[in-house]
Order: sequence, then C-alpha cells, then structure tokens
Amino acid sequence: MNLNRAQSPVEKLAVAIVHEPTRASPPHAGAREESLRILLQTAGDAGVTLIATQPGGDGERLLGQAWPFPSPFHVSVRTVSIADGVDRVEARARRSLERLGLPRGDVLLASTAADLAGAEGRALWDRMLALKARGLFRRIGFCATMEDGPALLARRFQPDVVQLPCNLLDQRPHRTGVLDELAALGVDIHASSVFADGALFMSGDVLPAEMAGQAHQLSRIRRRLAEARVDPMQATLAYTLNLPQVTAVVASVASAAELRAMLAAAHAPAPALDWEALQLEQPDQ
Repeated sequence: MNLNRAQSPVEKLAVAIVHEPTRASPPHAGAREESLRILLQTAGDAGVTLIATQPGGDGERLLGQAWPFPSPFHVSVRTVSIADGVDRVEARARRSLERLGLPRGDVLLASTAADLAGAEGRALWDRMLALKARGLFRRIGFCATMEDGPALLARRFQPDVVQLPCNLLDQRPHRTGVLDELAALGVDIHASSVFADGALFMSGDVLPAEMAGQAHQLSRIRRRLAEARVDPMQATLAYTLNLPQVTAVVASVASAAELRAMLAAAHAPAPALDWEALQLEQPDQ
C-alpha cells in the first residue's frame, strides 16, 4: 500500500460521538453537556469537519444543544429501519435535522444495505432522492458490510456515499478491490469501525465471545506492533487514513481527551509496516 499522506490527516477524519454513560463521562447532565461542548470545540479547532450521527437515543438532541457557533461541521445522518414504512423513514430523517438544530445535513445514509435490498428498497431510495432534491441533504448513500456486496448495490443505486467497515484487522475492502470498484463509480467512501470495536486494545481474556477464537492472532499482531515500537492506535489510523480511495475515516470518541489522543496518533509519521501481515485471517479465507 502506498502511504502518501494528505496535507493534513485531519482532512479525512470524521467523528462519531459516543454518548453511552459507560464510556462517556462525567455522569451529571450539566457536566455531560459541558464535556460535549469541549469535545466539539476541540474537534473544530483541530480542523475536523464531519460529525457522524445515529437516530437512536438522545445523541442528536445533545449535539444540537452543544454546537459551537458558528458551527464548522457537516453532519451525516442515518435512517431508521424501513420496518415501519418509508413515510416513517422520511419523517425521522426530518426529525433528525430538527433535533440537531440544522436546516440541512450533508449526508443521509440508509442504515443497512438490507433495507435497500428488500422489497421496498427502491421506494426508500426514491424517498431519499426526494429529500436530496428538496435540499435537506446534500448527498445520500448507504451503510454496508462486505457481505452485502457494496459495489453491486452501488452500481444499482448510484449513491454519493458508501460507508463500510474497514480497518487494520479487516482489510478485505482494500485487498479484494471493493474500494477500487466504489471509487471508480465516483462514490465517496467512508470507512467505519476503524478501531475494530477496540479489539487491538483488549487482552485475550476480555475479548467478546465472537472473537475468542482470534485471540492468538490478535496477540501476534500486538507483538508485531510492539516490536516495531508502533502504538496500535497510530497503526490503525495510519492504515485507514492513507487508503487513497477513502474520503472519510469515521472514528468514535467519547471525550475531548480521547479525541486529543486520536489527533496525536493521526499526526504521527506513518510507520513503515508490513500492513498485509497485520490483518486477521477471515473465517472464509
């Protein structure tokens, strides 16, 4: 992989803010709001321009109350499930903007590829196109996994944006050519799950059950990074930020302190690593 940095790595960095009390702190409402304002101000001062949101919980309302003024951010919004119909999807997308306190959003993403692949997929997409035509969202797209066949869906729907998991441990989007296929279609690619749910930062005895069988591989990868004197966060961000096809790297943060650590890692010189040797072997390989 050719690791040619952009002028600033922050140009690609997007932030998804974690609001869950187990990770976000402090616990008191007033202090949480102040903590969120500091986080957003830190992001804005650093040059981060994209905030990724989800409709669940109270996160959108909290963000709407905490934006710096004037806000330097563009916002991506995700749809709710199509299970209750396309009218509900549209109403909730509009409601997301209201809760965020914004007249328009940058990106509206269908939350799952399954919603587009189902019987009402075309109706959902047409409704999203209509919201874009009315100027409520500048771009539309969808979230997908490798198993969803994102390139095939992109050829069918011609989205502006596709968001899919891509990280140091799961390099399939890059290695299989999916990123190249999407880029050739003119799609902006947002890489998500860039920290692989924290797998590189966990010891084997605290790994989630579904990853227990990969504990040995993870230990091997951590040892390789330690021998190269490269911090796991630095390696993870260097891999995704320097994929030339990727236009945004969506990383979750819960506090200004976490964001500052991430920014420091992103600005560190790109390490000379055998990137392919640092991925997990996938079960189907």
